[in-house]
Amino acid sequence: MADLNTIHARHGQMFPTLEQRDIERLRRFGIAVTYAAGDRIVRAGEVAPGLIVFLSGKVEISSDNAAGGRETIVVHEAGQFLGELAQLSERPSLVNADVLEDTEGFILTSDRLRDVLVQEAFLGERIMRALILRRVGLLEASAGGPIIIGRSEDGDVLRLQGFLTRNGQPQRVLDPEKDADAGALIERFHIDTHHLPIVLCPNGSLLRNPGESELARCIGLVRRIDPDKLYDVAIVGSGPAGLAAAVYAGSEGLSTIVLDCRAFGGQAGASSRIENYLGFPTGISGLALMARAYNQAQKFGVEMAIPDEVHGLAASDNSSYELAVGVGEKVRARTVVVASGARYRRLGLPNLAQFEGSSVHYWASPIEARLCDGQEVALVGAGNSAGQAAVYLASQVSKVWLLVRGVDLGASMSNYLVQRIKAQPNIEVVLRTEITRLEGEGGNLAQVCWRNVDTATETSRPIRHLFLLVGADPNTDWLTGCDVEVDAKGFVKTGLGERRHQLETNRSGVFAIGDVRSGSVKRVASSVGEGAQVVAAIHQFLAERGAT
Repeated sequence: MADLNTIHARHGQMFPTLEQRDIERLRRFGIAVTYAAGDRIVRAGEVAPGLIVFLSGKVEISSDNAAGGRETIVVHEAGQFLGELAQLSERPSLVNADVLEDTEGFILTSDRLRDVLVQEAFLGERIMRALILRRVGLLEASAGGPIIIGRSEDGDVLRLQGFLTRNGQPQRVLDPEKDADAGALIERFHIDTHHLPIVLCPNGSLLRNPGESELARCIGLVRRIDPDKLYDVAIVGSGPAGLAAAVYAGSEGLSTIVLDCRAFGGQAGASSRIENYLGFPTGISGLALMARAYNQAQKFGVEMAIPDEVHGLAASDNSSYELAVGVGEKVRARTVVVASGARYRRLGLPNLAQFEGSSVHYWASPIEARLCDGQEVALVGAGNSAGQAAVYLASQVSKVWLLVRGVDLGASMSNYLVQRIKAQPNIEVVLRTEITRLEGEGGNLAQVCWRNVDTATETSRPIRHLFLLVGADPNTDWLTGCDVEVDAKGFVKTGLGERRHQLETNRSGVFAIGDVRSGSVKRVASSVGEGAQVVAAIHQFLAERGAT
């Protein structure tokens, strides 16, 4: 990791040395500890005791590599502190910490660390920046997380890699056809190559082509939910609307839990670059923007249950609701915010499913871009997400065929994106067009065929990767049988009746925000605004019920 750009450029911010007056301000939040040379304070894959401020001694921070060895990241000395984002929410550590010399210090447990971030604004800012940058360093180095062993273009490898990336988890992919370390691990664990991919978790567990929930539990992303705890608000969905509601609810002292079936960020988190969001004149990737909101919510004590799928909603009693979650779990809350967004729309092609994951993609991230490097690709869609993806891919591939059903790209896409697409010499916009056929074998796409709907002219190109960004349908299947009213398209109705808040559904205390709400403006900024607005409505609702 020593050659990382982030570590070189921002070493002082990643590993600051605190002045004595700052240490004294922190000490009142901590618990004194001593360690002897040779002690292991933290083991990767296990929950650390908290953020540790060192008063004396030396402690080596390291990550495990695929060969079974150890790579030093940094050596902490007096005035420095151990920790990264995992310490905000008692998640398993991604690194090891070994004592090189007898050491004294004090521990800030996760709850006390959050107290510091809120009560000590200047110190909290320095610490929070360091925690975030340390996670960025681990992500850039592909260090500290699970090791995925399998062919780099295998659909399941891409699925697992994408899941971990979207959840801000470092990972390393070892291809047995390219990496000697992969072969050594396959031999060590006696794995038949036909059973790949496998995942080696930081705690030493070996998983064979796991589902996302199984992998999440192995690396400690998801924990058991306390069935007896009554939250002020449960938020279903962690896109821009859900995360905004979480930040504002947590910062205003409401006990809050966020649930999502896959990853934080929603569709916005898959955007390669958002350039029309207030305050970011040079643009920001959707994942970076959503990761900031995710970390911000945790700073205010919001609990994250991701990935943990909600199956249904029912009234627990006259003053609370119960959400059916995961396998046999439940969440109880006084209010519920439906922010489950929308799911990607699929084309009605008979063999589409066989190419999904390996050749057909629903977002354009660096993972997919690496697969397409130097190739021709086809992209279907005419909204802002499609425009952002087309521009991003154009910088990575030889040509982008942008296939549009309508007669005018500007009818559904922001003008700045239309102009940028026109300026790209390797993007060809094909209007009034629909895909008719996909050809390939073994899950690998080889040919894409499309037709002009006016002239019936057909075109066929040797394309191995197809991107579909053709809109989305409301993610409201989980509300079936819950008596929450939806419109003809499945979006949740709000503001029904004179006594209902404009974001409240027909069920008292159940609110809907963001893309899932009927009549909402499908933009990140609008979703964030509704996320802030709904918290005021929740405060009013709880006050009227005498719950605050």
